[in-house]
Amino acid sequence: MAEVTTQSETQCSAKVEDVLDKISNFTLLELSELVSAFEERFGITAVAAAPMAAAAPAAAPAAAEEAVEPSSYKLVLKSFGDKKIEVIKAVRAQTALQLKEAKQLVESAPSTVKEALSKDEAEKFAKALRDSGAEVEVQPE
Repeated sequence: MAEVTTQSETQCSAKVEDVLDKISNFTLLELSELVSAFEERFGITAVAAAPMAAAAPAAAPAAAEEAVEPSSYKLVLKSFGDKKIEVIKAVRAQTALQLKEAKQLVESAPSTVKEALSKDEAEKFAKALRDSGAEVEVQPE
C-alpha cells in the first residue's frame, strides 16, 4: 500500500504536533476511548458535522409531513358549565355510556369523552355538547 502523506497548511505549536503524532498511531478503539474521555472530562459532546446541502433536502419532507391533516381526533370535555344534567344527557346520547358512567365522565372534567373520531364526527359531537352548555375542545390524535 502507498503511504498517504498530507501537508498541513496551518502551523501548530510543538505540543500540538506532538499530540497529533501520538494520536495518529491510535487504533479506532483508542480514538473512541479518547473522545469519550474528552466528553466526560470537559462536559462536551462530539457532534458529527453534516454538510448543509444534505440537511436542506431532509427539511423539506419534514415540512410536508407537518402539513398533513391528522386522520383521527379526540373530543375533550374541558368543563360542564352551569348545565351539568344537560351535558350528561348529551354525552349519553353521543356515546354508549350508562347514566353512572356518563355522570362520572362529566364530573371528572377535563377528560376525554371520545377518541378515534373523524373530523366531521368530532365537530358534530362538539356542537352537541356546546349546545348543552359544555366547554369542549377537538384535538388531533
